[in-house]
Amino acid sequence: MNPADVAQTAMAAPTADLTLIGLFLQASIVVKIIMVGLILASVWVWAIIIDKTILFGRMKRQMDRFESTFWSGQSLEELYRSLASRPNHAMAAIFVAAMREWKRSYEGGARSFSGLTQRLDKVMDVTITREVERLERGLLVLATVGSAGPFIGLFGTVVGIMTSFQSIAASKNTSLAVVAPGIAEALFATAIGLFAAIPATIFYNKFVSQVNRQALRLEGFADEFSAILSRQIDERG
Repeated sequence: MNPADVAQTAMAAPTADLTLIGLFLQASIVVKIIMVGLILASVWVWAIIIDKTILFGRMKRQMDRFESTFWSGQSLEELYRSLASRPNHAMAAIFVAAMREWKRSYEGGARSFSGLTQRLDKVMDVTITREVERLERGLLVLATVGSAGPFIGLFGTVVGIMTSFQSIAASKNTSLAVVAPGIAEALFATAIGLFAAIPATIFYNKFVSQVNRQALRLEGFADEFSAILSRQIDERG
């Protein structure tokens, strides 16, 4: 084939649609599945990010208000009655669980309170564990998408490049018009994979750090409250 024929073939080749929608519609079924899966994963990731951002912000405000009330000198009995029916955040849940065990022991007429401190610590530890697990819910999704997203996108890239080579072999033409759609399709799959993985990784690290800080704050409050209750046990004993 002489240069003139090559030029004529290139001019006759249909113009590829390189828009995002066009790249998706022209992609093979395997790449389409990969793209749709990554887009759904990205939506899921952002839903978790928004939910956790709201949750941590609300939890911090609630804990600040609770600690302000707790250390204001208000009676523990009054505070317990106001929260007993529905503790609406982790620190309140710890307080209610410990007070419930405290009241159960005293109102039950226990003869010895030697093991009450250990029971209170155990109740608060279990509550902290439960609350931390609630805070960590969904973070596994961020970790999975953050680690697997680029590789899934890379798989779409490999399939797209293979499509380009198949087009070259079928048309026996190495012009850009033949190669470009497959290459663009491959890069698009990679971009979607990174679009899902990058925020997932960033916010996973951010949320893990916040969970650790909240856990330390809860443990600190539990230790302080345990000391208060232990002091009262010694006074009553």
